[in-house]
Amino acid sequence: MKAVILAAGYGTRLQRDVLADTTGRFAHLAHVAKPLLPVGRCPLSSRWIHALTVSGSVDTIYVVTNTLYLRAFEEWATNFTNVQILSDQTTSNDERLGAVACLQLAVKHFNIEDHVIVIGGDTLFKEDFSLRKVKERFSDVQSKCEDSCLVLSYQCRDEETQKYGILEADTDLRVLCMKEKPLPSETKSRRACPCFYMFSKRSLRLLDTFLEEKKDAPITEKDAPGNFVSWLIPRKPVYIQEISGRFDVGNLPSYVECDLYFKEKLQDVESYMV
Repeated sequence: MKAVILAAGYGTRLQRDVLADTTGRFAHLAHVAKPLLPVGRCPLSSRWIHALTVSGSVDTIYVVTNTLYLRAFEEWATNFTNVQILSDQTTSNDERLGAVACLQLAVKHFNIEDHVIVIGGDTLFKEDFSLRKVKERFSDVQSKCEDSCLVLSYQCRDEETQKYGILEADTDLRVLCMKEKPLPSETKSRRACPCFYMFSKRSLRLLDTFLEEKKDAPITEKDAPGNFVSWLIPRKPVYIQEISGRFDVGNLPSYVECDLYFKEKLQDVESYMV
């Protein structure tokens, strides 16, 4: 199994917050890619590399970034033996390819013919999350059908449904559909779906089909990887692994909350997410 960390975003909201801050406390975060932000005592993405490596979940980790942050990622990757960096060749947010195209880029460039864990570069999970448990669940759904994929979900509040993709599922936790940022009245589900997916190698072949269908669509329809998941649900079995929640480093307040947690509250650094 391989892992692809999607890290080609430009973090425009966070950088806007950092530059607008007048206290000077966050000046060191200016022009730093979100996946490389210090969270506790190490860069955010380093926590994923540690967990993926220690858990034995994957043999190689691919990180897709952009030209702006390429040098920083290449320098960071020298700390690891199982990480390879790929640039999407863009230099600004207006040029971005979108997360689904970046995933396809990695699959083609590295000739990936294996199951893949796809991880949003600005996402971390609460301490109940375990890669070993998630991989066990993936193996279980794969035993039912080799086409099966796995996503995560956690319960969000009513007022948060309009921020996330919301999953509706049956009693076996097979996903029936994903509604993109629905009103609370438009779904009974409160299952938010974060950017962490385990795609079967068979499902990866459909990336080309999806992007071909969306080639003339606006970037908003192919940017978020959840767009591909939503499209995949009627075509392949997609199941849920439930978790308690996540950290989403989207803006400065959410970054501060995340950083503080990892500095003061994280119970076991070595076993985190393993």
